[in-house]
Amino acid sequence: MRIVVTGASGFLGRLLVGALARTGTFGGEPISRLVLVDRVGGPGTAHGDEVPVQVVHGELPEHLDAVFAEPVDVLFHLAAAVSAECEADFDLGMRANVDVTRALLEAARAQSGSGGPVTRVLFASSVAVYGSHPALPLPPAVSETTVPVPRSSYGTQKLMCEQLIADCTRRGFVDGRVVRLMTVAVRPGRPNAAASGFLSGIVREPLAGLPAVCPVDPALEVALSSPRRTIEGILRVAEAERGTGPGYLEGPLPVNLPALTVSVADILATLRQVAGDTVADRVTLAPDPAVEAIVGSWPAVFDHRRAAALGLGPDPSFLSVLRDYLTDHPDAVTAPPD
Repeated sequence: MRIVVTGASGFLGRLLVGALARTGTFGGEPISRLVLVDRVGGPGTAHGDEVPVQVVHGELPEHLDAVFAEPVDVLFHLAAAVSAECEADFDLGMRANVDVTRALLEAARAQSGSGGPVTRVLFASSVAVYGSHPALPLPPAVSETTVPVPRSSYGTQKLMCEQLIADCTRRGFVDGRVVRLMTVAVRPGRPNAAASGFLSGIVREPLAGLPAVCPVDPALEVALSSPRRTIEGILRVAEAERGTGPGYLEGPLPVNLPALTVSVADILATLRQVAGDTVADRVTLAPDPAVEAIVGSWPAVFDHRRAAALGLGPDPSFLSVLRDYLTDHPDAVTAPPD
């Protein structure tokens, strides 16, 4: 089984590759090769495991021949331009998110059309496909049947890709699965250009002895998922067999990965509880209307029933999320918790 991961050098990409390499299997079948695709350099091996690895560096449309030189059985499409980037540069978002996704689907379609396997495509979409509008307000709890009304270019581009994948699946070109990711926190490393990046920054930076800025009203509620739960959800939806009943992927709808609903104030209070006043006081409030307009348009409360049928659940609390971060990234903490 040959598996391709786009965005393999990104944070979630590295975690996903590591999980696949550790087990060496997908859906109970051995992985014959992992193809790691990213426009920037990254790890050239699968975390020291025995699964053979092929690394493809560069802009994806220029390397489709290499990616599909041999049959692609499973494609995890994680590569994307993120929310604030897309809002600042519409053309960038369309190229990186829509055009690249379409090119991958066309290559997979050509593969199946020439007698090759039908590629199982797992697409990482986003909670940003939802948004509140006076003419169509969000319900108290959002589900997969809630009409998406994106309020950003990023969310619109993700929704466009979802619909294209659904049609290609309907026509039998691919076996497409869509997961809508919640904001993933806490992310280690350097900040990215996502509008929601501050939700990791207001924890990560103070623990590293650095100042951080909170650009939204602390009363704002958000939907979060830890890296561990996010990777678990991606793999579960990708591996699930189609059918009806618990454990099966039923129907054409996307799967909203389970969300922990928490306010920014609760995040800051948990940081203070775990790490103490000196660390928590490194966060200052500096409202940014542009960031708040994007993040504030996303729903915070979700109906988890579709994910729960696959055995998935949300993180129990932000305290557990923070403890996971401290366990997984001890080198990133230069200000030890109290």
